[in-house]
Formats: sequence, C-alpha cells, structure tokens
Amino acid sequence: MLRAIKASIGGSDELPEFDEWGEMIIEGIKVFLVSLIYFIPAIIILIVLAAPAITAAAYLSTGISIDGISGLIGLAFVGIIVSALYALFIGIPLSTLGIANMAYYDGEFTAAFRFSEMRDHISRIGLVDFIIWYIVMIIAGIVAGIVGIILLGLGLLITIPYYYLFCSRSLALLFTPTEQATSEAEAVSPGK
Repeated sequence: MLRAIKASIGGSDELPEFDEWGEMIIEGIKVFLVSLIYFIPAIIILIVLAAPAITAAAYLSTGISIDGISGLIGLAFVGIIVSALYALFIGIPLSTLGIANMAYYDGEFTAAFRFSEMRDHISRIGLVDFIIWYIVMIIAGIVAGIVGIILLGLGLLITIPYYYLFCSRSLALLFTPTEQATSEAEAVSPGK
C-alpha cells in the first residue's frame, strides 16, 4: 500500500517495483503499527467489555447464573458494536489519512500522526469528497470480498490485492494537490 501511494503521489502511472523486500517489510511493519495505534481505543473497548463475558463463558461450570452470563454477553455485544463503530467512523479514516501522509513524506513514521497536516489535506480535498471516496472504498471492498468468496475463497488472493492497489492509487490521487491548488497555495504564501 505504502509503495503504491508513494509512487502515485510521485506522479507515476505505473505499478511500483515490488523489489527491495527488506525495505518493503519495514514499510509493512510501519503501516501495521500506524493502523494498530489508531485502533488502540477499539481494542481497549473490546478488552474491557468483552473479556468478562468470555471469562464467564469459559467458567460456566463455576455456578455463575444464566442471568449474569447473559448480562455479560450483552455487555460484550455492546463492546463489539462500539468498537466496530469506532473503527468504521474514526479508526479506519484516521489510519488511512495517516498512512497517506506517511507516504507523502516518503515513509516517515511520525508523519502518520501529524494531525494538523492531515486536517489541512482534508480541508484541501473537502470533507464531503473524502467521505464519498471512503464510502466508495467500502462498497468496493465488499464487492471484492464477495467476488473472492464466490470464486471459492481463492479469489480473495486475486481480488483483495487489486482492491488494495485501487484504494492506494485513488487515495494518492485524492491526496495529491492538483496544479490549480498548488498554484493557489503558492499565490497565498509565495516562497514555500
């Protein structure tokens, strides 16, 4: 993902070279860590709300009442829903922007957490355009998953990589300033 975003931001219309495997592994670890950090709240919610239900179910023979277990299962269900909503509306969009900003700065890990820069990119792109892009990516992901499953699951090995390339390329094109936006920015603050 990071390499495809970097190549597209750099103006390339070709697929990036998938060589230098050591560097790609390091980039993959960075992307994983960025995603993990943005998902920490969802993980904490799951642990706090779902762990008691899992523990109670594991120790069902200890004499905990069915009402107590059903209450804990209900609490776990709430935790799963809250975590999923956090991931859908906060975690995924922020990690996506963070990864794009990291690619914009040639893989600099801390760039994934520069919220003011990410806010500036969203202001330039337009919040509505970003939301539309995000919804289209969700729909494309669902379609890629369904097609992959229809192809006996093995299709996921084909559809998911193409889906990630599509997401990466489209995000980079959305993230990259147009010539008009660049000239307007230079007119407002010459010398930058």
